[in-house]
Amino acid sequence: MVGKTSVNELKRASSISIQAQLTEVRAGAIDLVREVSGDTAYTDVNYVFPTFITTRLPVGLVGLLIAAVLAAAMSSIAAELNALSATTVMDFYRRHFKPDATDRHYLFVSKVSTAFWGVFATGFALYAANLGSLIEVVNRVGSYFYGSLLGVFVLAIAVPRATANGAFWGLLAGMAVVGLVEATSEISFIWYNVVGALAVVAVGCILSFLTPSPVEA
Repeated sequence: MVGKTSVNELKRASSISIQAQLTEVRAGAIDLVREVSGDTAYTDVNYVFPTFITTRLPVGLVGLLIAAVLAAAMSSIAAELNALSATTVMDFYRRHFKPDATDRHYLFVSKVSTAFWGVFATGFALYAANLGSLIEVVNRVGSYFYGSLLGVFVLAIAVPRATANGAFWGLLAGMAVVGLVEATSEISFIWYNVVGALAVVAVGCILSFLTPSPVEA
């Protein structure tokens, strides 16, 4: 019992140390931008890289980097909106509401859904801008999905007996476990992906072995 307590204390101390180091890095980045910009009230770490580009690099290289950033952003946004629109139309609207509509109708619905997801993404981006470091926010929010999706792939590849129901409920369980861990523990968000993946594999395996496979059914 004493040994287990010591291990837990070491893990907690390590987690606190990592958080302290991240806080120190953020503070240093803010101080750097304040020094360069002359704005002593500056608190946003998201502009550290853009500020470095515009103030420290040669003019020609600045233009190339800005063009590269914009090109990467536009390609990512286009892929995101296309994927969300296709999923909305094909996996939800066509399957559950209008299975026999014309292609013209589906095209119209896809345009509407693309506009909706564009507005939603813009609103969320404006909200996320007030949450601090965007890199940390993306990783915290994404941890609900990244680890769980990894768990589904591991379940499908490594467990031949895995079923669709086991993977589905395991996916939901993984997201729920990540939320529970975030709310009740002090471990770093970096570990949320591991927690989600392990939860999906565990729950998926249990449910898959408790229910008959499609072949047996």
